[in-house]
Amino acid sequence: MKSAHFILALSLLSLASPFAYASDPSPLQDFCVAINDPKDGVFVNGKFCKDPKLAKAEDFYYSGLNIARNTSNPVGSTVTPVNVAQIPGLNTLGISLVRIDYAPNGGLNPPHTHPRATEILLVVEGTLSVGFVTSNPENRLITKVLYPGDVFVFPIGLIHFQFNIGKTNAVALAGLSSQNPGVITIANAVFGSNPPINPDVLVKAFQLDKDVVKNLQSKFWWANN
Repeated sequence: MKSAHFILALSLLSLASPFAYASDPSPLQDFCVAINDPKDGVFVNGKFCKDPKLAKAEDFYYSGLNIARNTSNPVGSTVTPVNVAQIPGLNTLGISLVRIDYAPNGGLNPPHTHPRATEILLVVEGTLSVGFVTSNPENRLITKVLYPGDVFVFPIGLIHFQFNIGKTNAVALAGLSSQNPGVITIANAVFGSNPPINPDVLVKAFQLDKDVVKNLQSKFWWANN
């Protein structure tokens, strides 16, 4: 009887193992520099890879993250990404970086989510109120005020934000656990989709008047990244 139970447990584990390991595989070579031209390339994780013998320093390099960005836009922030699109050598390495500039007195990186990455944020300048919301059914807001040198983590997939509550510019750097973390800005996705979501759907989902929904859908939703 015990052996039968053991065999059953082993069978269930063998079936579960493909799901347990359903994440990006570990690289099997030193690097896989992404290229756009498939000629003489190998397709790996969404990108073609150049011959490793042709790799050069520029494939692993980016310059200019020290330069302040213009935050004169409706949300008062600008995100400068450094992912596989900027550094081809990041392909398959599972990491990327962003710089975020915030305008004084309310510069906002609006509520958004990264579908493929956890984010760890370091405040370089200014004072930020940051937070994320846990998943259903609790939907608990976890929030904190950060100062230069403070670090905060936003778990993968959860809605989060940063808001400049200071009177001066603010700057943060963030690392993300994906070469291409993706971003879904909630307001943009819901009210600025193309084509628009049926207003009746949003009326019921948000318990709003239909005129309010149509007004929100008519606005220009700024993408700060």
